Amino acid sequence: MTLSPFRLALIVMVITALVPLYWFMRVVEQRDDALKDLGSVQFEVKGLREAARLSSEMLAERDAIDQRNTTELSNALTENDRLRRTVGDGSSRLWIRATCPASGSVSATAEAAGLADAGSAELAADARSDYFALRDQLALSRQMILGLQDYIRQVVQRTPAQH
Repeated sequence: MTLSPFRLALIVMVITALVPLYWFMRVVEQRDDALKDLGSVQFEVKGLREAARLSSEMLAERDAIDQRNTTELSNALTENDRLRRTVGDGSSRLWIRATCPASGSVSATAEAAGLADAGSAELAADARSDYFALRDQLALSRQMILGLQDYIRQVVQRTPAQH
């Protein structure tokens, strides 16, 4: 079977038209895949930017809470040191709120001996340093607790739930 030159030319033209069409379709598929990948990457970048923004805000809030509580603790410790100095140099006294029960604690002999009321109760000199150390620890504990509560309320509870 012989092909006429016209048919041969037609077959060659069809083949030469189909080969570029095939390559064009492959390029279009690759472009579509690249656009899908680009869309997913852009979505991921947007999520990462949002996560970075939230993280930055949380760090700023944490730092503000820390700064505020550190300042309050410093003020409390400074006041405690001032009180310690004034009690130490005698310009102030450390009074203890205490009461003496009216009956049962004082023997009849002591009453008969005429012991007078000694006045207001005052902390012994050797116990004063313990008292001020306890005040320092109380101020520190208080600021730690308040700082953690603020952190939980303002940072942790505000953070969106992680899936």
